[in-house]
Amino acid sequence: MTDAQRPNEVTRESELYIDGVWSPGGGFDLEVENPSTEEVIGVITQASAEDVERAVAAAKAAFPGWSTMSVPERTAVLRRARDVLAERADMFADIINREQGSPLKLARALHVDTPLAVMDATIEALQSYPFTAELGNSLIRREPAGVVAAITPWNLPLHQVIVKVIPALAAGATVVLKPAGLTPLAAFELARVFDAAGLPAGVFNLVPGSGRVVGDLLTRHPDVDQVSFTGSTPVGRTIAGVAAATLKRVTLELGGKSASVVLADTDDELLAKAVKITVGNCFLNGGQTCTALSRLIVPADRIEQTEQLAAAAAAKYQLGTRLGPLISADQRKEVESFLEAGAGGADAVTVTTVQPLPERGHWVTPTVVSRVDPDSRLAQEEVFGPVLSIIAAADDDEAIAIANNSIYGLGGAVWGSDEQAALDAAARIRTGQVDVNGGAFNPAAPFGGYKQSGTGREFGTYGIDDVCEIKAVQR
Repeated sequence: MTDAQRPNEVTRESELYIDGVWSPGGGFDLEVENPSTEEVIGVITQASAEDVERAVAAAKAAFPGWSTMSVPERTAVLRRARDVLAERADMFADIINREQGSPLKLARALHVDTPLAVMDATIEALQSYPFTAELGNSLIRREPAGVVAAITPWNLPLHQVIVKVIPALAAGATVVLKPAGLTPLAAFELARVFDAAGLPAGVFNLVPGSGRVVGDLLTRHPDVDQVSFTGSTPVGRTIAGVAAATLKRVTLELGGKSASVVLADTDDELLAKAVKITVGNCFLNGGQTCTALSRLIVPADRIEQTEQLAAAAAAKYQLGTRLGPLISADQRKEVESFLEAGAGGADAVTVTTVQPLPERGHWVTPTVVSRVDPDSRLAQEEVFGPVLSIIAAADDDEAIAIANNSIYGLGGAVWGSDEQAALDAAARIRTGQVDVNGGAFNPAAPFGGYKQSGTGREFGTYGIDDVCEIKAVQR
């Protein structure tokens, strides 16, 4: 039995978590669909405008007490929350498998274990965080921004919440969370984790609902001091514009079109590794990650070799076991539009074999398209699905120019037999994060984008920084 064939269960969430208690929500009911089967697996009550007001008021009232709590006390609460979440890890993996579609093994590793690692890194950073420092006759204070509205996406329904909420709480801020409407169930369970960990009332509040209603109310609210949003670049532009009316602090983690650059000196063994890891990264989470290495840029004289390697690697991503569905029918149609003739340019060719698709669910075949025009739609726009573009470059300089030929600048990778040359190439790529020769994910390192991939940084010390105001006290 595959994950998608497991018996259906319907979860009912009719209460919201506001000011430390569960109380009935005033909004309309929303059905949650399993994207693997198209079955309804949850019904939640959304927040009304009055619920949003209650949540912001609760966060504002809780701020003085939480922000002045000692670092050891805040650390202890967050560590308890981390331990409770770890105890419930399998339950979270099951929820994410059902509401987001990731196969269970991936749901546990990517969607639960990675957030736990982020929590560990943030808690460690908090214990030595420089909330005060001396500078001449000045005392430099880092103080929490206040009430933070966290607006999170559907592709990583627990991870993206943890990345925003935990650093904010560590800094001493209070939080109002609006999870994505397509994947809200994990957020309800996280509220139960915080409740079990003894988080003081009002420090964390949950108001599910649409971005157009709940998200807009939070962004406009005069008592919200900072908005932290992860999602598409167009929506990020809108949030930044609305937040400007009250000059809120804004953190935006937006789209990406990350490039994996293979330098000319790369030997055959490293090329094989580069292709395997790039395909895996591009197809991770059904291709629904903002950091997906969706452009593989290789020397022109290695294009046929790369095509063979990529086709073999892609063939191993079987639907339902290693690869989940897309989140919705609309997302499936959007991804399919990138596979139409002309999307990759006149010379583009598909080099992978089509897999049979299940009758139900929002599935697409993992696809590799080669000889893609670097100025084509396929090379320029974020696909957010399991589609890899292979692009040929005449030399290393052109490869880096192609990598930088994007409105985005979130992630990237460089591969080369000469490590120093690869590091030099990484320095020339205008993105917030670059992996060299398969460098591992570091949950303590800063994460964020250049250009239209966003503003601000998340993770570890940098995530706490992002939720702090800086004050100079002269004496």
